This record gives sequence, C-alpha cells and structure tokens, in this order.
Amino acid sequence: MKALKVMATINEEGQLTLDYPLLTDKNSRVEVIVLIPEEEVLDDQSQAEVLADFRQAWHEAITGQTIPVAQLWEGLEDA
Repeated sequence: MKALKVMATINEEGQLTLDYPLLTDKNSRVEVIVLIPEEEVLDDQSQAEVLADFRQAWHEAITGQTIPVAQLWEGLEDA
C-alpha cells in the first residue's frame, strides 16, 4: 500500500473535497485517514502557510528532488 498526503476541505454535508486531483490509478478503492488539527494548531500556522508548504513538498516530490531515507541517517549514527 502506498501513502499520499493531500489537503482537503470538509463541506457542509461532511464530504471531502481534495485541493488537487490524485495522480494515481483511477477507479480504485482507497483507505482514508482524516487528521483534523486542534483549534490551537491552526493559530500557530495559517492555512496559507500550510498550503505553501504542501505545494513546495509536492513540487519537490514530482520533480524528483527527494533524498533517500537511508541518506538522512548518514552521519547521525556516529553522533
């Protein structure tokens, strides 16, 4: 199973609307986990900042500007 992190809005009927279409297999079932931030979390970082961070991360992922997890640990093992 692969995971995608996307932002969405819950409408008045309780349905989710994704900010962007998913670029994956169409007509497939998915498992959805909804994380709803606490009220105080929204005060710490505005919605615009969250969206800007997501767009930057999404751009980096799509353009291959990623670092393998194993490389992140290099040098930390000796510390």
